[in-house]
Amino acid sequence: MLVDSPPKQSADSSAAAEPRGRRAVRAAGLLASVGVLLLICAASIVVGAKPVPLDDVWHGLFHYSGTGNDVLIRDLRVPRTVLGVIVGAALGLSGAVMQALTRNPLAEPGLLGVNAGASAAVVTAISFLGVTSLTGYVWFAFLGAAVVSVVVYVLGGSRSATPVRLALAGTAATAALYGYVNAVQLLDSAALDRLRFWTVGSLANADMTTVRSVAPFVAVGVVLALLIARPLNAMEMGDDTARALGAHLNRTRAAGMVAVTLLCGAATAACGPIVFVGLMVPYLVRALTGPDMRWILPYAAVLAPVLLLGSDVLGRVVARPSELQVGIVTALVGGPVFIHLVRRKRMAQL
Repeated sequence: MLVDSPPKQSADSSAAAEPRGRRAVRAAGLLASVGVLLLICAASIVVGAKPVPLDDVWHGLFHYSGTGNDVLIRDLRVPRTVLGVIVGAALGLSGAVMQALTRNPLAEPGLLGVNAGASAAVVTAISFLGVTSLTGYVWFAFLGAAVVSVVVYVLGGSRSATPVRLALAGTAATAALYGYVNAVQLLDSAALDRLRFWTVGSLANADMTTVRSVAPFVAVGVVLALLIARPLNAMEMGDDTARALGAHLNRTRAAGMVAVTLLCGAATAACGPIVFVGLMVPYLVRALTGPDMRWILPYAAVLAPVLLLGSDVLGRVVARPSELQVGIVTALVGGPVFIHLVRRKRMAQL
């Protein structure tokens, strides 16, 4: 005899039914996170490989003269900080969306081949087209990320795409593209010299031109990611349940891939492939907020820049009078954390 079972409660309905006090705690935590981000931004402007007195920092910010430490503060550290916030938010959001799309708590933006596509496009531009400016890198890297994302979506089955198919297609594309990148670098030493800092991941060459180039793409990606928070909540419960709850799976996956491409592609174009930020922050945020994407996404957008800028400041301090690239610092921090997460007996589930 068949007995109808009660429908599972969606993440949105459970969020609506949660105690008001819990929502207040989450909101307070988000405000506190914004406060921490502001402090890290201040530290990024004040602290650097070259010590600058606080009076000179204040003068450079509000009484710019175009000489001395004013140039260091206004033209170097401020754009570096602004770009760190933009790139950090992009990596955090793209990681959170990737983990929701693949239902894998250890997924990260590179899983779809975005980083590999950007790297391949930049290598091609440098070696074969003679591009040498950072602005040129941005556009080619973004184009490469977008093309590879479309290819991965098609290879993953397009309308019949599943998390497993997308992950497999992304892994295959990444392996092929990085093989191409390594081959070109071995054959063209000039390309290798120009790419060595970009491929490590760095904020050191930031300027307002780069910020203006990537900001529109990140802004569109942020809006798109926030708009699909509700259907992503439904998809976390499985495809069948998501359909029963009225979610459009193909539309949501396509929108999610576009958001990831815009966010991660722009971030990679501006700074190079920076690892672990898009993995660690959404995973840890999920442990704090629970499974509701409407909270995970804002938290990730705020706390990922905290990690990125904090790593950048640390790299400037520990290697004085030189500096350690932020991509190296995040890898050194993220590696042990990733190993710890993998070895845990009880991992957070989506």
